[in-house]
Amino acid sequence: MILAASALAMALTATSGISAAKAGDSMDDLVRIEVLDGGRTQDGTYRAALRLTLKDGWKTYWRSPGDAGIPPLFNWRGSRNVGEVAFTWPTPSVFETSGYQTIGYMDQLVLPVEIKPSKPGKPVRLKGRMELGVCKDVCVPSELKFDHALDPQAGRNPAIAAAIASRPYSAREAGVTSAICHLTPTKDGMRVEAHLSMPSAGGTEVAVIEPGHPDLWASETRSERKGGTLVATSELVHTEGEAYALDRSQIRITVLGRNHAVDVRGCSAG
Repeated sequence: MILAASALAMALTATSGISAAKAGDSMDDLVRIEVLDGGRTQDGTYRAALRLTLKDGWKTYWRSPGDAGIPPLFNWRGSRNVGEVAFTWPTPSVFETSGYQTIGYMDQLVLPVEIKPSKPGKPVRLKGRMELGVCKDVCVPSELKFDHALDPQAGRNPAIAAAIASRPYSAREAGVTSAICHLTPTKDGMRVEAHLSMPSAGGTEVAVIEPGHPDLWASETRSERKGGTLVATSELVHTEGEAYALDRSQIRITVLGRNHAVDVRGCSAG
């Protein structure tokens, strides 16, 4: 469960040997949020970003946080003239902490957001809250609120442009020639074995399989390189223990390498 910032003293540590947060630390000391303006595009959408600035040495998590992370959640209640919202996630880093693998960002995250207004040409107000975890020696579940009237006349924002440029490559950009997913029923759910025909992303490649369904949980993805093919395997389990049908077109596979990252949307039965 995500707790509000006022509940810092109740933050739990999941790993033995981790100390509690320093007395007197407030959420403003650990992480701050602000909305960056990026103006209005030729398509009539608004470009903006949520910028998180963390205390030195602290990190927060990617949309799929890994073994022991806290996934970020967003609530847009209070926003005005906000129709569709689309994120561009910058390439995250992989961390190894106390035997756990987590995925996220150190010190700062600029998360670009593209907003399609419900009523084109009318003012847009971005208001809501972000629930997240911030970690160093202790993980603190927290809640940040934001409220900003977007400026349609704002010019190009270098921080937003840099964050968009740091996104993973698309499958086509990375030279992925095929993405095949083999599905095998397991005792608790479904085993997914993805075969990606693609050049190496460099170094040790870490793959992450996301099922594309909010009620499905994915275990840590194991990956190995077999020549020109990266094989990634994960088990998908329904959070309520129910049976489910898996849509291969909704599966998302991200490969994080030393040189670059790759975002593969959907896979075939082969």
